[in-house]
Amino acid sequence: MSLDTSKDNVIEVSGLYKHFDQVTAINGLDFTARRGVTTALLGGNGAGKTTTIAMLLGLLLPSSGNIRILGEDMLKHRHRLLHRMNFSSPYVDLPQRLTVRQNLTVFGHLYRLPALKQRIAKLAEDLNLSQLLDRPYGKLSAGQKTRVSLAKSLINEPEVLLLDEPTASLDPDTADAIRTHLEQYQQRTGASILLASHNMTEVERMCSDVIMLRAGKVVDTGSPDALLARYGRTSMEEVFIDIARDRAPQ
Repeated sequence: MSLDTSKDNVIEVSGLYKHFDQVTAINGLDFTARRGVTTALLGGNGAGKTTTIAMLLGLLLPSSGNIRILGEDMLKHRHRLLHRMNFSSPYVDLPQRLTVRQNLTVFGHLYRLPALKQRIAKLAEDLNLSQLLDRPYGKLSAGQKTRVSLAKSLINEPEVLLLDEPTASLDPDTADAIRTHLEQYQQRTGASILLASHNMTEVERMCSDVIMLRAGKVVDTGSPDALLARYGRTSMEEVFIDIARDRAPQ
């Protein structure tokens, strides 16, 4: 008798398609992400990463297929899930005229968080935002906006965290501090993280599992070590290039 491993998966995607007019952005996607680990969703520009994350969040409806998150059907019961999830993307702006504090307050109220002032103060301290809290979001640098977006994504202490380029525009020191904070958050809460990134050093450091996309399809999966061995490479950047250019494993 086969074992039911579905309880170990926080995300289950099957037969997922997304069409935009005559363009097929997602072309029969099937993958799972394990509970309590960080899974990388990788691929070149246009591979379908951001579209996939948008469908996982319910921001886009699939043309067909199924998405289950935390055991729930996302297409039927997203209201049961959204308070347990959150996301960060440098490509999604917050209201420009609101201050950082006002933006975080709005999202905190959406999640009906208690002790919201204390929660915002703690996030600001952890992510080095304290000096920025009363500045308009629209006046921040790209790197500062990235940190604010990450604070927004953590405000409800989500069980499932979807991150699209979480360290984009950050200097190496700040990016390292953010990765450390995410690792500590995961250790403390047991959260599951799906990470879309072009930074392969980040993937090697943070991710236990890797899902490689090309043209809206999964073309390879495995741990970073397994992929390095399979392709005969010494870095995930080399593996990424091989897969993006459709080179077979050596």
